[in-house]
Amino acid sequence: MTCFFSKGSILVILLLAICLVSEAQQCRPSGRIRGKKPPLGQCNQEDDSDCCKAGKMYPTYTCSPTMSGNTQAYLTLNSFEAGGDGGGPSECDGKYHNDNTPVVALSTGWYNGGSRCHNNIRINGNGCSVVAMVVDECDSTEGCDADHDYQPPCPNNIVDASKAVWKALGVSEDN
Repeated sequence: MTCFFSKGSILVILLLAICLVSEAQQCRPSGRIRGKKPPLGQCNQEDDSDCCKAGKMYPTYTCSPTMSGNTQAYLTLNSFEAGGDGGGPSECDGKYHNDNTPVVALSTGWYNGGSRCHNNIRINGNGCSVVAMVVDECDSTEGCDADHDYQPPCPNNIVDASKAVWKALGVSEDN
């Protein structure tokens, strides 16, 4: 069987293919959750963490942007110690980690169901570079509850890092 396409139909097919590929590479919100006011004293605001606001809608994500050698992300400060703003123990090993150890939590899509647990990632910024171990998930699918320290879901492009990472990059903790 022989098929003939005009130049116009080939262009339409090509544009459609480009649109489908670009759509597949984007990470859009997968849903929304409504914020609840935390009980008095139940939201730890160490390291300038946000507390959920009653009635505010927060986007949730099951994906993160595609990773490459130059993936851009937002670096946030997190305490991985018991009683810190990170909430409970780390997902990867069920343990707390000293804030002087270079460790990170990744947004849900990058965390990838724990497949990156105990892997090292290189973080570049401020003209410096540091290697940190993945020990936790920064949950992009849930939040505003006791399990998440009454904090909103993480955006889909977060590297939530210990003080050791910030120090190695020469970034002030109040930045």
